[in-house]
Amino acid sequence: MGIKIVKAGMLTTIQDLGRYGLQRYGMAVSGAMDSYALRLGNALLENPDNEAVIECTVMGPTIYFEQGQLICLTGADLSPAVDGEPIPMWRPVFIATGSLLSFGRLSSGCRTYICFRGGLDIPELFGSKSTYGKGGLGGWQGRALQEQDRIAFRRSYDEPERRFSWSMDTALYPDLSNGVIRVMDGPQIGQFEPTAVQRFFADVFTISNNSDRMGYRLQSRPLQRIEQKELLSTAVTFGSIQVPPDGNPIILMADHPTTGGYPVIAQVATIDLPLLAQKGPNNSIRFARIGLDEAQELLRKRQAQINKLKKAIAFKYE
Repeated sequence: MGIKIVKAGMLTTIQDLGRYGLQRYGMAVSGAMDSYALRLGNALLENPDNEAVIECTVMGPTIYFEQGQLICLTGADLSPAVDGEPIPMWRPVFIATGSLLSFGRLSSGCRTYICFRGGLDIPELFGSKSTYGKGGLGGWQGRALQEQDRIAFRRSYDEPERRFSWSMDTALYPDLSNGVIRVMDGPQIGQFEPTAVQRFFADVFTISNNSDRMGYRLQSRPLQRIEQKELLSTAVTFGSIQVPPDGNPIILMADHPTTGGYPVIAQVATIDLPLLAQKGPNNSIRFARIGLDEAQELLRKRQAQINKLKKAIAFKYE
């Protein structure tokens, strides 16, 4: 036994860290939009980093627990509650058999992650349990979760009387009110007018309503190239910022295609992909330039924090 979906929410999918090694065949990586929130949630439950979780977007689902389980909620604050009573995020919480997990008002961010101790019984496809909705594969039947879906737990949690009085220091997680996204120069930044490059780092961009897990379309003053010319398609990745002929940038997100034919003006630093993933339509962002060495050092520091957190949590479960 496990969970039953009572209400599906806006876009509720199964995600892990993604499907790697198949991009040369045209297969999208997919995976969690905010992989850092997923990793932290799994760490708080002593799960492997890549354990599949439920990703909720803006409007969370209502989930009936057919069996008790230990869960952890991370990422955006969608006002979670169990049987109408608010529950905390960033810490393990036991949900008893017959309880309803629901979500309310969006308080910060736009994506919450529901992590389950031991994980959900989801089949792997090409080494991943992630849902790739546009391809109709992976996750739960290749689609977003729907009402009446039932998913089993991989293992039960048999210590319901245990209480967890500790929680993670949320300072480890980005401040979701921050709208500054750090980027590195893209391979085609030299193809843009100098004034366009200046505006790219000075202007405030608004995320369009026409945005999804494949890409965020941005709205501001159009960015002009020195010369409009065709480019050969080249490899792109999560966070590549392409500029199509209309001059309005597109940031490629988790379900991005494997190649693109538009010039890439910048690349979002991996450290800020989680922050970007928690921005939604009509949110404003601006870009700050950093170098590759600085971006790598920031990522090393984050990994060191995760390793330290895992060691501390190991003592809590002894």
